[in-house]
Amino acid sequence: MAGFLTPAAREQIRAASDIVDVIGSYLPLKKNGANFTALCPFHKEKSPSFNVNQHKQTFHCFGCHKGGDVFTFVKDYENIGFMDAVRRLAERAKIPLEFENTPGAQESRHLKDQLLQIHDQLATRWQSCLANEAAGQLARDYLAKRGVSAEAIKLFRIGAAPELWDDTVNWAKSKNFALETVEQAGLIIKKEETGRHYDRFRGRLMFPICDEQGRVIGFSGRILSGDEKTAKYVNSPETAIFTKSKVFFGLDKSKRAILDKGYAIVCEGQLDLIACFMGGVQNIVAPQGTAFTDQHARIIKRYANEVVLCFDSDNAGQNAIVRSLDHLLAAELAVRVAVVPAPHDPDSFIKAHGGDAFRTLVESAEGFFDYLLKRLCATNDATSDKGRLTILRDMAEALHKTGNSVLLDTHAQKTALRLGVAVEAVRKEFAKIKTPTAIVRQGDDDGPDDSILAGEFEEAAPARPSTNEWHLLKVLLLHEELVGWGLLYLDVNWLTHPFVRHIVNARLAACEHETWHALTDFMDSIESPLMRSLITEAVADARPLPNADRQLADVVLKLRNQFLDQQIAVLTQRIGAPELTDEVRLEYLHEQQRLKQAKRAPLAPLEK
Repeated sequence: MAGFLTPAAREQIRAASDIVDVIGSYLPLKKNGANFTALCPFHKEKSPSFNVNQHKQTFHCFGCHKGGDVFTFVKDYENIGFMDAVRRLAERAKIPLEFENTPGAQESRHLKDQLLQIHDQLATRWQSCLANEAAGQLARDYLAKRGVSAEAIKLFRIGAAPELWDDTVNWAKSKNFALETVEQAGLIIKKEETGRHYDRFRGRLMFPICDEQGRVIGFSGRILSGDEKTAKYVNSPETAIFTKSKVFFGLDKSKRAILDKGYAIVCEGQLDLIACFMGGVQNIVAPQGTAFTDQHARIIKRYANEVVLCFDSDNAGQNAIVRSLDHLLAAELAVRVAVVPAPHDPDSFIKAHGGDAFRTLVESAEGFFDYLLKRLCATNDATSDKGRLTILRDMAEALHKTGNSVLLDTHAQKTALRLGVAVEAVRKEFAKIKTPTAIVRQGDDDGPDDSILAGEFEEAAPARPSTNEWHLLKVLLLHEELVGWGLLYLDVNWLTHPFVRHIVNARLAACEHETWHALTDFMDSIESPLMRSLITEAVADARPLPNADRQLADVVLKLRNQFLDQQIAVLTQRIGAPELTDEVRLEYLHEQQRLKQAKRAPLAPLEK
């Protein structure tokens, strides 16, 4: 069944994904004793509280208390589902997933790996051409004129394709890539009449298109010279690794900034995005060679709840803003619009006024329906009957798509004010105008959330465990050799913290039934994220506890005595009740004496 992952496959991927190597590819880790530390990527902090335990293969932040294993980190950092995190780690380790071992699946995976390899190496070849070859001079001049820095060129791996019909063909032959495979990559084209191949990209400035993992999956080439009939941009066709409607240019670099800011800016072109990114506005993406789609909207929804549209100031750009509304509403995204003053686009605006000015423009962006009303009034004669009817109809149709009565009434008032008519009249017209059904909200195509909720434990986190229960938890999780002793001498009923009681009970059961394999495997059996966080915090300090066996005995004895003291206190209160019969009072006194004797006795093995 697609999406089913066997425990063996999960452990194989985990074993091949050392948590320090994986997290180190995202964050700069610093060795600190037996562990590694960094500034936490999940909350803002000035001093590092994010801890990676290589021995236990876990991470934990002492600031925000987020913790888990390598799957949890990739899932939370990338803001993706569990199975997507598994796939990414499997691809990183070059491990085929078991549910992909269907007829043709391995061949498909092999083809995708080949295409990724070809794209990455060709990106490097075109980078070299731009930097070092005479064939890249025109592209170098163009970038200099556009003010694209050397840092940006390197970061975005910008290159140049020579003005030759067979440069990529000959390059592929030199690398022993089959021309049929390079054709499947969309990089060369076969001429039917002769059966010979020729280059798709010739004499163009080349922008590599990357997936969310930063792997090159396609290219966009901008013409540098030629007649006016030549397309300004040529993009890779759709291939086994590239689907235009599912790809944003720049998302691999901007996704963290989007998560941090809480909204995504959507612009039109690569140079616009690069200018914004290098100008310090980094929460920005650009659709790749296609109109904004519902899939684009769902991708953004994984990272943020709000979008700021910032398209070119010409009619084509402004019309594209209006057309994107349906997809954004379906993804339940709030929408604002930042209008760059004509004749600028984001790139030229930043060149003229700087990144801070552009940031101010974006931060002051108005709501979509305020923008729409202004645009309708600017493109229609609001003093004529025809113009007013058009404005009323278009506003009503757009607002009814939201299915939100408050928005409808708010903008009915604004429309009335703009047209200089009574609010009630506009409300009646909005109600009369036949409108589309409200946009149906769409879920993510990835299916339901993979996580399992923790039932009774998920409602709220209880108070911190007591010192004794915290020490008990650390000893049992860090010292496997002592768990058997705990199984003999510890009664989990002596524990008062619900999370600690649940974890300790599960740990003792794993020892009793010989099902313990590793901490990460044990954590998979713990349903509550809050409990898993408690586990990662307990093991974050991997240093052995001194005299751990003595500490365990002392703590268990204290926990037993605290439990007995509570029982004795309850009996003392009951004995003082005036309505008790002498017989019952005597029974309580005997039980109280028994508990006091038990408290004075040394620990003894429990009857199992």
